[in-house]
Amino acid sequence: MFLLKPPGVYRPQGDSFLLREALLAAPPPAGGRVLDLGTGTGMLALAAAGTGASRVWAVDSSYRAVLTARCNALLRGLRVRVTRGDLRRRLPAGPFDLVTANPPYVPCADAGEACGRARAWDAGLDGRRYLDPLCRRAPALLAPGGSLLLVHSVLCSLPTTVRLLREGGLGASVVARRRQPFGPVLGSRASWLEERGLIAPGQTQEELVVIRARRVAG
Repeated sequence: MFLLKPPGVYRPQGDSFLLREALLAAPPPAGGRVLDLGTGTGMLALAAAGTGASRVWAVDSSYRAVLTARCNALLRGLRVRVTRGDLRRRLPAGPFDLVTANPPYVPCADAGEACGRARAWDAGLDGRRYLDPLCRRAPALLAPGGSLLLVHSVLCSLPTTVRLLREGGLGASVVARRRQPFGPVLGSRASWLEERGLIAPGQTQEELVVIRARRVAG
């Protein structure tokens, strides 16, 4: 799939492609409502629109990403509403039959808010700055029978994600996994991650997972 990928916008990578595979394996119902959080180039939102969803919203906190996703949707003649926002403000009104999310999840030494390009991946000391609020808000975003597809690295605690989703009344399980070599960001932080006990000595690969959390119908 050709996509406009200007500088400063998160480019689809291994996590993006794994999430798209999970989406295509379990697409939204025909005529369904879809929300893509942290859309970046819009790849996931475009995939959802291509499956027959009637209404697709895409959200990103970056003005540049919003413009890029709008352009990519226009180039394909797909109806995707792209807006600026995040979990803390201005999300489209739900509920949704499917929510896809590839939030920032990379642990970093700086506990403050990320800035610049790092906003697309930095997520605090434990990598859960955005995962925790997303897990807690997920039940309210989903229609009965609706699902959340969420991708992240096991470096930021898969058990915590599953526990929080289940505590919210959702059925949650891992539906896809992939091991891949560290990219430039993780590679540059390997020593720090090792010091914190987040990776084994000499580790050069991470495991990505997609969790599906479903709200029971009725």
